[in-house]
Amino acid sequence: MTRITVKVDGSSFTDEVEPRTLLVHYLREQLGKTGTVVGCDTSNCGACTVHLDGRSVKSCSLLAVQADGHEVTTIEGLATNGQLHPMQQAFHENHALQCGYCTPGMIMQSLDLIADNPNADDEEIRHGLEGNLCRCTGYQNIVKAVRACAATAAGRPGPVDEPSAAGGVS
Repeated sequence: MTRITVKVDGSSFTDEVEPRTLLVHYLREQLGKTGTVVGCDTSNCGACTVHLDGRSVKSCSLLAVQADGHEVTTIEGLATNGQLHPMQQAFHENHALQCGYCTPGMIMQSLDLIADNPNADDEEIRHGLEGNLCRCTGYQNIVKAVRACAATAAGRPGPVDEPSAAGGVS
């Protein structure tokens, strides 16, 4: 066993862990942070994405001991005083989820993406989310939610749906 001290969602934790324990399993099983989802255990799907010292990482590809002395933010750490984080709110308002399985990882990666590029266009958003898979939504509403959150943060109006060739809204 190895002793680690990690700050998770603003609280400090000191625990004994097996050196081979993945960060995702530590967060879920020892700390009860079940919003961090185990998707593939191979870092392909991104469902387990969290922030380590403010940068997105796939917690199934890191050992808990690698987080020793660092700060982790999970999806549970985003809301403040019962208020959704603006990215969480944008996902809700733009129907950017269906089953919700990928949503925590998508939100965490989206935050990292707009921190690096607050004016990202649709193509840049899609590229920035390539490591996160969703099997339900087709990504259109996810991209719309990321644009809406970025626009709100910048004080710009949110995205406007444009009519499609068939006369509907895309």
